[in-house]
Amino acid sequence: MAFSLAAWGLFTAPAGARADISEVRERASSGLLECVPFAREVSGIRLSGDAHTWWTQAKGRYARGHTPRVGAVMAIRPHGNSHNGHVAMVSEVIDSRTVLLTHANWSYPGKVERDVAALDVSPNGDWSEVRIWYGPSQTLGAAHWPVDGFIYNAAPHTQLARTGTASANRSEDTRTIRAASSSRSDPIGTIIAGAF
Repeated sequence: MAFSLAAWGLFTAPAGARADISEVRERASSGLLECVPFAREVSGIRLSGDAHTWWTQAKGRYARGHTPRVGAVMAIRPHGNSHNGHVAMVSEVIDSRTVLLTHANWSYPGKVERDVAALDVSPNGDWSEVRIWYGPSQTLGAAHWPVDGFIYNAAPHTQLARTGTASANRSEDTRTIRAASSSRSDPIGTIIAGAF
């Protein structure tokens, strides 16, 4: 089944960059951006090293959890040909199973993509697996990428707005997501549940 997010209006009016992307580009000495320095600049989360190390590095330094929030960094584990994982900043939360990401070095080597879709395709709706927009095909990529969780630019154990604490307890976050989705219409989640 072909799936076009443009049909849902998700790509008609991008939310815009959450940081000055041109400044980040100028600071990239090689002229090509990688996901780690880009995510560090746009999110303010001061971690370094390969993307797959961010989740562990964040423990005790930043709040972590499994609920997407604007400004949080999604930590994606290595999968397939990706040996270093990936990090991407959440630029907008659309619904309980859809976010927009701003990130670098995903669809095109060294290039920035702003406000592209990521869908939670995990069986339990807990953001442990996602599909991410892939520019060359102009659709969601086919791979189900494993996700460690979200790193928030806040101290560990900080109370975060509206959805409780940024807890590493996946079941607590899953209850929050389920409560949110049951309280409003979630057309993308319905499509995912039926089609994937």
